[in-house]
Amino acid sequence: MNEVPEWLVAIRDAARTITGKDLTAFLPPEDSDARSGAVLMLFGEGEHGPDLLLTERAHDMRSHPGQVSFPGGSVDETDESPVAAALREAEEEVGLDPAGVDVLAALPELWLPPSNFAVTPVLAWWREESPVGVVDPREVHAVLRVPIEELLDPAHRIMVTHPSGYSSPGFLIGESKDLILWGFTAGLINRLFDYVGLTREWDTSATRSLPDYMLGIRQD
Repeated sequence: MNEVPEWLVAIRDAARTITGKDLTAFLPPEDSDARSGAVLMLFGEGEHGPDLLLTERAHDMRSHPGQVSFPGGSVDETDESPVAAALREAEEEVGLDPAGVDVLAALPELWLPPSNFAVTPVLAWWREESPVGVVDPREVHAVLRVPIEELLDPAHRIMVTHPSGYSSPGFLIGESKDLILWGFTAGLINRLFDYVGLTREWDTSATRSLPDYMLGIRQD
């Protein structure tokens, strides 16, 4: 069994019993032809305490510009497993050294209907930290280490609304708390924290609309 700090034990242990339905309403259909993907949900212990490693996508990308997400991407034919894919993608995107990462579990495969991706979240502990940063600015705008305490703070919890009418739980992150974490990544964090019993009561009437750049609307 992987040795982890006390604050991470409940999250590690939850991986043994959590199901896909605990994490999302969208699971790959049995006859799905979805593409396989993987993301690295890497917990560390940084300058400001326990944290999660996240990336902010470049603002001029054609798909999901400015989206805050876990390092990750498609599972290639050369990848031995979704775990291998998640670690490879993190190394390519932010320069993470996989040798310092202890993989705790591969969570159930989740489905992203709009892009038809079946994504495996890989839960991991950053046992030995390595320098991380933007490797390719054409893909990644910023690399973030977001303190767990800030994610749990009710003052930073919001409901995010999309022009389509879709609404989902989100978080305000970054130094000025003006960066919106929403969508698949926020949903995964929210559901995992709910399952573990970490979530604190927050005001679900607090709403934010997505900024234009996250909708692909250019401000020339």
